[in-house]
Amino acid sequence: MRLLKTAIHPDANPNSSFIFSRQAARAIVLNGENILMLYTERYHDYTLPGGGINEGEDIIKGLMRELTEETGAKGIADIVPFGRYEEFRPWYKNDLDTMHMNSFCFTCSVDEELGETQLEKYEAHNGMRPVWLNIHDAFAHNENTMKNSDKKGLSIERESFLLKLIIDELI
Repeated sequence: MRLLKTAIHPDANPNSSFIFSRQAARAIVLNGENILMLYTERYHDYTLPGGGINEGEDIIKGLMRELTEETGAKGIADIVPFGRYEEFRPWYKNDLDTMHMNSFCFTCSVDEELGETQLEKYEAHNGMRPVWLNIHDAFAHNENTMKNSDKKGLSIERESFLLKLIIDELI
């Protein structure tokens, strides 16, 4: 899968001997200029549906699981690789200091009507919910959040980069 970007947080050490590696799958679901996103009230941002792949789990099965859990998506089809976003972030667990995450992004289609979500407790607590919205509005919203909010999470830079790339290449 093509590398879209390598992002290194200023406090992360990509050459550390104490790295936690994580793989994630993220869904790019378009319907014209509308995109299926997750809005998170806590961070006031929009993110692509997706998340961590379980140990031994096939990446496509993980993508479908995450998409279904987070958005209630049905009729997932036409899954095509888009690219990989690599990042290094600080990590403060299990005597490790850096997380190396590869987010494997795929385009796909889903039924427009979404079913019930199965959010994890922390996702629901953070006010996460699936929404269809214009991709240009999602990008502008995230850019505004990065400039003006102290609530932003680390993932917003990745998400904004991906939204801009999706606009440039797929819209």
